[in-house]
Amino acid sequence: MATTALEGVIAYPVTPFSRTDGGPDLARLAELIDRLIAAGCHAIAPLGSTGESAYLEDREWYDAAEASVAAVAGRVPTVVGIADLTTRGAVRRARYAEHVGADVVMVLPLSYWKLDEREVTRHYQEIAGAIGIPLMVYNNPATAGVDLPPELLHRLVDRVENITMVKESSGDVQRMHRLVQLSDGALPFYNGSNTLALAAFAAGAAGWCTAAPCLIPELTLELYRAVRAGELDAARRVFHRQLPLLRFLLGGGLPTTVKAGLALRGLDVGEPRLPLLPLDEERTGLLAGLLAEAAAPGA
Repeated sequence: MATTALEGVIAYPVTPFSRTDGGPDLARLAELIDRLIAAGCHAIAPLGSTGESAYLEDREWYDAAEASVAAVAGRVPTVVGIADLTTRGAVRRARYAEHVGADVVMVLPLSYWKLDEREVTRHYQEIAGAIGIPLMVYNNPATAGVDLPPELLHRLVDRVENITMVKESSGDVQRMHRLVQLSDGALPFYNGSNTLALAAFAAGAAGWCTAAPCLIPELTLELYRAVRAGELDAARRVFHRQLPLLRFLLGGGLPTTVKAGLALRGLDVGEPRLPLLPLDEERTGLLAGLLAEAAAPGA
């Protein structure tokens, strides 16, 4: 099985939609990915929650996956998000991601019926067994309806060869500490909760999975650089400088707020797809103010 070194700032692009026909704007997606790589992001993760993966038709998803990998062009690792209610659908998408050249798939379990540990384990075993690239288990109970406690995450990594890493987005930093304890620090885990970025790095996170670089790449990358250099005072300063914006992005819904922020930054990526609605005028003004404050010298 292939292995992939993954660390640092893992950027989540939105999926742009055309204002003409409402379909994915693949040229604009490539432009956004180019921006993120040029800024210095260490990996690109298309088709996550920020990328509105749940709202894409199958053909749209395949096209966006292929276009994303092509745009990255091997410059950094590509981590393609996989989320489907059925194991069969998740396997199909994971195989396609591998086929077009993804380095890693990040799999979020979705649930209509509550899944027990036996069912979650089988779901991941089937997906991992169908591909030869590493699989990142993604825990985000707020969106998936499935909660994967640290003990289960550790068992999945222990039992399935190419499940090699974990993204933790429960919002509980103690779970990250528990993952470190269970694996004696050997399990790479990644923070998916923006407002916990500093605490997560302190807990031993290998990276930060975030949409924030779409708007403030300099600050997200500076936080990682300061942490790696052991400059804790600098890390705290740069984290608190971006924290109000991070809270706003999360509270307003990432596709909605990030797309509005990109428009303010001069890149029109269209509107989020219904049932999501564009950011209203009042909150767009608030977002503009937060972006200005974050960018202000000496902030």
